[in-house]
Amino acid sequence: MNDGPQQHIVILGGGAAGWIAAALLAKQTDRRQTRITLVESEEIGIIGVGEATVPLLAQCNAMLGIDEFDFIRRTQGTFKLGIEFCDWGVAGNRHFHAFSDYGHPVQGVSPHHYWLRLRQAGDERPIDDYSFAYAVAKDNRFAPSDPENSRYHHAYHFDAALYARYLRDVATELGVQRIEGKMTHVDLDGDTGDIAGIHLANGVTVPGDLFLDCTGFASELLGKALGTPFVDWSRWLLCDSALAVPSKRAGPPMPFTRSTAHAGGWRWTIPLQHRSGNGMVYSSQFWSDEAAREALLGAIDGEPLAEPRLFRFTSGHRKQFWNRNCIGIGFASNFLEPLESTGLQLIVMGILKLFKYFPQRTIDPALRDEYNRVSTREIERIRDFIIAHYHLSRRPEPLWAACRDIDIPDSLRHKLEVWTASGQIALGDLESHVEPSWLAILLGNGAVPARYNVLADLHSLEQIREGMRLRREEILRSAQAVTSHQDFIDRYCKAPQAAAR
Repeated sequence: MNDGPQQHIVILGGGAAGWIAAALLAKQTDRRQTRITLVESEEIGIIGVGEATVPLLAQCNAMLGIDEFDFIRRTQGTFKLGIEFCDWGVAGNRHFHAFSDYGHPVQGVSPHHYWLRLRQAGDERPIDDYSFAYAVAKDNRFAPSDPENSRYHHAYHFDAALYARYLRDVATELGVQRIEGKMTHVDLDGDTGDIAGIHLANGVTVPGDLFLDCTGFASELLGKALGTPFVDWSRWLLCDSALAVPSKRAGPPMPFTRSTAHAGGWRWTIPLQHRSGNGMVYSSQFWSDEAAREALLGAIDGEPLAEPRLFRFTSGHRKQFWNRNCIGIGFASNFLEPLESTGLQLIVMGILKLFKYFPQRTIDPALRDEYNRVSTREIERIRDFIIAHYHLSRRPEPLWAACRDIDIPDSLRHKLEVWTASGQIALGDLESHVEPSWLAILLGNGAVPARYNVLADLHSLEQIREGMRLRREEILRSAQAVTSHQDFIDRYCKAPQAAAR
């Protein structure tokens, strides 16, 4: 490390990962002690499929002091209350993973146990009927939830390239220096093995103390320069390919992402103000690229605006997220798959963890080890959540049959066994997806447990039936008072039409 007064943080790679990292670091660190430089090349494109987010990104924007409506306008964005799953589990099935719960516990008992008791008594209403976010979303309505009485959270859909440019403006205003250039090679310290500096094709050398690798799948620093091994999870997550294509918008934008299962994978639909984002995720073992392309183009509503773009991926993570003086952020250190919008979530989580274990002039190995331990545990929990979507399926096609037959991780097996036996979600530490999220996927895919909490028997069936009826009616009544998603955007954050051309 240098002995100068400032610690120099060098971020290699722009896109959402690089500029989220740059903006948050510039906002949260002392400029007198920290200097931040981001190196990116206009020659290198970004993946650009991560256009749907989770509520954590709203928190990230709030930390940066970003005006939400200005952000939506400038990124052609819309709002998101959850994910609608179509044809998952079995063809014709439809369920919703909302950014909300199913009501408050009653005398310490989660409401889904009362739902389970009613179901055993013959009531076949879906659990979605008790989600306020779903009641709002299904009618294409949206308004931010009242902060004083929050009933749901929201996230966003946006143009990923526009978001990166927006954050670049935010970060440079906060003092981040941007250098244009393509890296050619890396200098490693002969004694420590740390990265000493990076060399650019234009002859510039950028020295630094701490390096953030935001180069995507290339993993130029963490993977290539430092040789950090990759932990392959493709035996559990069988999809390895995706096709992405924009299309003309057909109808008003829905306030949710749609995920539709197909014979060889699943398709996403993401509504923006100026277009729709579409993609097909699939396993090349079970579906050819051409079959996936035909299925994608045959299913989208609007006219395609380009040829579908193909990219390959392997699910997993680098064995160390932080190796020597380099931290991988985003795809440079981990990738699961596009399901559940985990890409941007993991980027923000990586930076927020860094604040907890932020190094001073000399990196304490204890900080690095704890960062790696926490990062590994967190992504393993998210991995299990994603695997469950596939493993619970009863679809007959070869891909889905293979997903049912995999030897799932012990941590997921434990969770499913406890659920089946008791109706309880066995949450571990560092869970990003808590009880309502697991309930949405388990119950939505038909994984109904054999039992419910015995405390739900303390109330008569008629009391439970009446209480649940009142909740349904109150949800519908309140949802009807919410304005339409399109009207809300038109009133507060409509993007200029010129930006759409």
